[in-house]
Order: sequence, then structure tokens, then C-alpha cells
Amino acid sequence: MQLDQFKPATVYTIYIASTPEKIWEALTSAEFSKNYFFGNSVEVEPKVGGAYIVRTPDGALHISGEVFEYDPPRRLTVTFNVNWPALIEKLGPTLVTYEIEPAGDAVRLTMTESHDRPLSDDILCGGRQGWPAILSSLKSVLETGKPLAVKMAPPPRMLAALKAMGIETP
Repeated sequence: MQLDQFKPATVYTIYIASTPEKIWEALTSAEFSKNYFFGNSVEVEPKVGGAYIVRTPDGALHISGEVFEYDPPRRLTVTFNVNWPALIEKLGPTLVTYEIEPAGDAVRLTMTESHDRPLSDDILCGGRQGWPAILSSLKSVLETGKPLAVKMAPPPRMLAALKAMGIETP
């Protein structure tokens, strides 16, 4: 896979009153991630070429990928492929990069979701809805100790666009 073929489709930046080390831990620790990622656990094998896995609260595989950049506590790049049949085959892989930068008494966390082919806004609206909720909950946990209680489901227009492409969803 050639990273230079991926173009940013969604960029989300948030400022968090924390340290780069704590944010890195939150992004790479299965136990910590359950606190802000709505019960999902993120498992990161700490090396380039390592596995990147997100499991649902019941332990089922939700997202799988590979680590492409691992530079604690500054930069993490992974493939982020939702475990839905035919999704990767038709839409290609998703590349997610987290950049962690000191910003005075806070930290600037920038998440970039990139793709190796153009995707419609209808397809991208799922991530564009989900990323702000996940990262805002991360901010809340790090700053207050409490996650956000956000209820959401995949956007109907994304599900309709996937169905129109012949991709079955759960």
C-alpha cells in the first residue's frame, strides 16, 4: 500500500487540556479507550507493521488494520477498516492519522481520515458524524474523567449509499 496515494477526506482538530503522553496512551490503550470510545477497545501492536484492532464491548471484531507510523507520543497512522462484508473491496482502505502537538498548556490533536479513491459525501458522512463524537468524548474523559453520553447510529444516507453500491450492512 502506498501512503502517498491517500488523500485527506476528513480532518478534525481538537484542543485538549492534557499532555501528549496521556493522549497517546488514550489512543493506544485498550482499557483507556473503552472510556471514551463508547465501550469499544482499541488494541495497537506497538510497531510499524503491527496490528490495529477495535473490538466492540462484547469482544467482537469491529475494525481491523495495520500500523503504518508509530512515533510516540507524536504520530500514529493506521488503516482503519470497518468489518462489514464487501466494504473494503468496494470502498478501499481507510487511513487514519493522529498528530499530537503541544499547544501551550494544551495539546492539539488532529485526526485525518484519508482514502485512496474519491468517495461521495454520503459515504463519508458516517465518519464525519462519528469522529467528532469520539474525539470530543476523549477530550471529556481526559479533562473531566467522564465520557460523553452520545447516542448515534450510522447515518441513513450513508447506509442508503452503501446499499446502492451493493454493500450489505449490519
